[in-house]
Amino acid sequence: MANIKSAKKRIKVIAKKTMRNKMIKSATKTAIKKVVSASQKGNKEAAKVALIDAVRTIDKACSKGVYHKNNASRKKSRLYKLVNKMA
Repeated sequence: MANIKSAKKRIKVIAKKTMRNKMIKSATKTAIKKVVSASQKGNKEAAKVALIDAVRTIDKACSKGVYHKNNASRKKSRLYKLVNKMA
């Protein structure tokens, strides 16, 4: 356990940031799963609606620094490819 005051504060700050990042990542993963699920069921309209939501959540996560921009771009690209392949 930290003895120095600044180290104790860093522990609290890191815990708070970790929780925030976990919440954002969880929401992003859920949105991605909705797209994949809709595409596996063959429901193109539901997949398109879920895709829009997933891309929005991925972009938000990227802007907040949770995901690197290339990682976010790769995730979006794979989702677009999955939905476009249904056509």
